Amino acid sequence: MSDDRLRIAYSPCPNDTFVFHAWAHGLLPEAPPIDVEFADIDVTNARAERGEGDILKVSYAVLPYVLDTYALLPCGGALGRGCGPLVLTRGPADPVDLAGRTVAVPSERSTAYLLFRLWAAAEVPGGVGEVVVLPFHEIMPAVRDGRVDAGLVIHEARFTYRDYGLHRVADMGEHWEAATGLPIPLGAIIAKRSLGGGTLARLAAAARASVRRAWADPEASREYVRAHAQEMDRAVADQHIGLYVNEFTADLGADGYAAVRGLLTRAAAEGLVPAVEASALRPVG
Repeated sequence: MSDDRLRIAYSPCPNDTFVFHAWAHGLLPEAPPIDVEFADIDVTNARAERGEGDILKVSYAVLPYVLDTYALLPCGGALGRGCGPLVLTRGPADPVDLAGRTVAVPSERSTAYLLFRLWAAAEVPGGVGEVVVLPFHEIMPAVRDGRVDAGLVIHEARFTYRDYGLHRVADMGEHWEAATGLPIPLGAIIAKRSLGGGTLARLAAAARASVRRAWADPEASREYVRAHAQEMDRAVADQHIGLYVNEFTADLGADGYAAVRGLLTRAAAEGLVPAVEASALRPVG
């Protein structure tokens, strides 16, 4: 890696490869050059907590632990409506049936897990039992095979869980939207504060330009998306992109920032994360 190139890590999921295709392939003349690494969200969350990496795609839930070192960029991330994590079981079940049960989650630092904890506090008397962290692509097989009682799933699992014979117990996004009226905050793009305000503004501009380039020419990223989509069906990949790449990806805007602040404030009130000063979320670029 050249010393003048910045390191970015994001997932191989279709929304990320679609969004960052133009930037990663040097198609944006004004954008700082980057070296890309693909990593699961649990990996990037942990790296953020260790201060490793210049630019990272992380869960909004990890922000309270990293905002001293990293700044939130206002674009490139994942928020939306109707796109929340799901709780799945092997057979039909109600929320009360999860009391004391084992639940697989993609990360205890994930936004999905925060939304799940906020939901469970309201809907599962006595709370769930053991929480097991698994890579997100292993969760549905674990539920299907009876290795865990329930699973919290994200991303394209919204479209494929029936293929595993699983049943939806609840939609964390529906619960969040009903309670707040705000979009669902999922994944954030953060960058090292030590890069300086000028570079951070350039990074935000690059992420925004990459999103817009992807929308302007969706076919350009097709092969890049397909190559990293882990044998995902093309129609599912397209659904994935359509759901997670939206107006908030280009700019968080007032509703997006309100959603992030709302999530972290509610989670802090439940003792799930440290409190965050509003100024720490100040827009960059």
